Amino acid sequence: MEIKVVKKVMALNDEVAAEIRALLLTRGVFAFNIMGSPGSGKTTLLERTVAAAKADLRPAVIEGDIATTADAERLARLEVPVVQVNTGPFGGDCHLGANFIRAALDDLPLDAVRTLFIENVGNLVCPAEFDIGENRKVAVLSVTEGEDKPLKYPLMFREAAAVVISKVDLLPHLDVDARKLRDNLAAINPGLKVFEFSGRTGVGLDAWLAYVRNEISL
Repeated sequence: MEIKVVKKVMALNDEVAAEIRALLLTRGVFAFNIMGSPGSGKTTLLERTVAAAKADLRPAVIEGDIATTADAERLARLEVPVVQVNTGPFGGDCHLGANFIRAALDDLPLDAVRTLFIENVGNLVCPAEFDIGENRKVAVLSVTEGEDKPLKYPLMFREAAAVVISKVDLLPHLDVDARKLRDNLAAINPGLKVFEFSGRTGVGLDAWLAYVRNEISL
């Protein structure tokens, strides 16, 4: 049986996503959709990214959460444009839809922005299913989550162009096989670009920034 309602909802989302992508293209803005579990280190990655390269990236951030403005407040301290999107008032969606992003763009000074970071709602499933007009999807996976997550939640890593393995400074204290984690990522998506990162020590930040700079220059 064909479920027309679901198809209609997805089609409408994709239409809005296409409008967003066209709008950002005309403004010269490159968008990254940052996805991952709650606590994976998405906000820390963005903090370190913005602090290290605010001048040339000219970033803005859309923060997605079910509730609170906690993460948006962390990034606003770095004096970049930030818009909070809370899905709680609209049913508590576990992902951002294109309609949320389109509304948030109205509150950003796009003429002064070069790089848009969208931190999606913390979840390893839903965010990967929705196009929100981004140029690249990036997954953040902390070593504390274990090396099996790419196999258990393959869509996230299949859709992503890059993955940041975060909290690598904790590896000596964990029973996690980093090589196996990389092998599992490669098994799901052989073309995936993989970066290791520690928000505490800064390890891997330069490689990640080089990737971001290269992508926005294409």
